[in-house]
Amino acid sequence: MIRIDLRLPSESDWIKVFDPRDSTVFAAVDPPPPNGTQVRIDLIVGRDGPRVILRGQVISRREDGHGGPIGCTIAVGPNEREKINYINGFVRGGLLNLRERRRLPIRLPVTYGDVNGPCQSFTRDINEEGVFVVAQSPLPEDSEIHLMIAIPGRDEPLSVAGVVSHTVVPEDEDVPGMGIVFKLDSEARRTLIQVVDELEKAFLSGSLPEAVLL
Repeated sequence: MIRIDLRLPSESDWIKVFDPRDSTVFAAVDPPPPNGTQVRIDLIVGRDGPRVILRGQVISRREDGHGGPIGCTIAVGPNEREKINYINGFVRGGLLNLRERRRLPIRLPVTYGDVNGPCQSFTRDINEEGVFVVAQSPLPEDSEIHLMIAIPGRDEPLSVAGVVSHTVVPEDEDVPGMGIVFKLDSEARRTLIQVVDELEKAFLSGSLPEAVLL
């Protein structure tokens, strides 16, 4: 897998390189890698924007510079949907202040109760309302669940309860797992809001550990 650093000076540059019709990203790189190459894009949008890792495959190349810069078009994988949604919201502006809509695309270790005992996995995204947990065999919808989520910089994991709102299985051609809606009292919700605020601040500043970036 080839790594490409894509640093966009301003939010408007994302609109220029991303095509929402087919979820492709153009990366100016010379020489462009061959078609079919698996790539990792280390993307930073704007001076204070998030650092996001996108994975995909090169589907076309521009080698002579006619019609634009030399580079390649990369088809972003379907597993990157939440990251794309977050970037689009950041670029549009205002979305990050709407807590019910922001979903941080980060990978946090999580332990939850399964029918066979404690199960360890990772989050795909999280906000104040809920979390998506990666799982090959998700619990049935409406199942009550308790989660212990490891938070960078905190000694103790975040303990939260919730209900499985929807599931995704491998046959759905998406990341398998389960969406969970939190069930919290007012004190626990205040703590959760503080944690998500801290995570987002670290995400935007680029200070999150590499392992947390999906």
